[in-house]
Amino acid sequence: MDIREMRTQLGDTQSEFSARYGIPFRTVQNWEAGVRKPPEYVFALLEDRIREDLVNRRSCVLPKYDPKKPDLPKRSDFVGAVPWLKAVRDCLGENVVFALDEALMCQGSFTGHSDEYIIWIYGNDSAARYNGVVVLGNGISSYNVQEKDGLFYTNFMRTVSDALANESILDMQGITEALSKYYYANGESFSELFVAPEYQERFEQLANDAIYYYDE
Repeated sequence: MDIREMRTQLGDTQSEFSARYGIPFRTVQNWEAGVRKPPEYVFALLEDRIREDLVNRRSCVLPKYDPKKPDLPKRSDFVGAVPWLKAVRDCLGENVVFALDEALMCQGSFTGHSDEYIIWIYGNDSAARYNGVVVLGNGISSYNVQEKDGLFYTNFMRTVSDALANESILDMQGITEALSKYYYANGESFSELFVAPEYQERFEQLANDAIYYYDE
C-alpha cells in the first residue's frame, strides 16, 4: 500500500491527510507524485497509525443490559474513581486501555457519576462479556496511551478525538468539563490540541461551550 492508497482509504483529501498527521502539504504531494519517497521508518510508522485509525473508526452502539452477563464492580461502592477503575481493570485484564469518560477519570479531569454503567475501552473483544463494556478498538498505538496509578488510558488528544467520533452515543458532559479545565490550565488556549479535519468544526463548537462551562 502506498501513500495515496492509505489516504484514499481514509477518505481524506491531500490537505486533510496533511493536517491529520502533521505532514507538510507539499511533502504529501511529492510523495504521491513520486518526486520523493518517505524514509522507510516514517512509512512504517505512518502505515501503523493509519491501520489503527481505520480499525478504530468503526461505529459503536451502546450495549443493553443482559442478565446472563456478569456485572462489573459498581462505581457507587468505591470512594474515588481510581480504586473503582482498578477493580474494573482487574476484571477486564491488565492490558485494557481506558477511553473516553474513564480516561478522563484516570487523568483527573472528570469525576464521573456515581451510577456509572458504560465502560469505554480499547482491548480484546472478550471484555464485552461483561455488562456495560464498549470496545472502541482492539489496538491503539502506544503514542496515544498514558499510564498513571497502574492504569493505562488514552491521552487527552486521543480522548477528545474519540469523543467527537462517538458523539452520537456519548454523554458529552465529561469531555466538555475536561476541555474547560484544559483551557484554563493552559493559559486560556486550545492551541496544543489537534483533531482530525472532519471533526474540526464540531470541535470549535464544543470548545466554545467548554469556555463558558462553569458560567452556566
